[in-house]
Amino acid sequence: MSTHRHRSDEPIEILLVEDNPGDVQLIERAVESTATETVLHVVDNGDDAVTALTERDGDDAVSPPDIVLLDLGLPGKDGHEILDAIRSSQDLRSLPVIVLTSSDASDDIAGCYDAEANAYVTKPTDVNEFAAVVEAVEAFWFDHVQLPPKSR
Repeated sequence: MSTHRHRSDEPIEILLVEDNPGDVQLIERAVESTATETVLHVVDNGDDAVTALTERDGDDAVSPPDIVLLDLGLPGKDGHEILDAIRSSQDLRSLPVIVLTSSDASDDIAGCYDAEANAYVTKPTDVNEFAAVVEAVEAFWFDHVQLPPKSR
């Protein structure tokens, strides 16, 4: 499978799986402030995340996002279960997943990397630092990384 930079004429689609409304607002603001055109889809629990990634519309598969920002502590399926579902799916296994969570527990970090998360970022508690981290993640993943092609 070849990789490509995201075409500049297409918005980057992000699935944000986050149950904290304050964190969602901070991420939305950070996304809006970037020069990259993005579409942010937000789900606030693990069950809806799996549905958003796997639902079908008639005979046409819903196109997956370009990247997933995943919290671990979620209602329903937790972030570990979502990551496992993504990596066990033939259609989704190459989807970049960045764990963005408040947990700095070594078991969570090791478990996510064992499950092939692309990155693990601990959310800072300071609002300005949190915004800076989100902007840094975006700059790296949208300006420098070649994303895999979307499967339809």
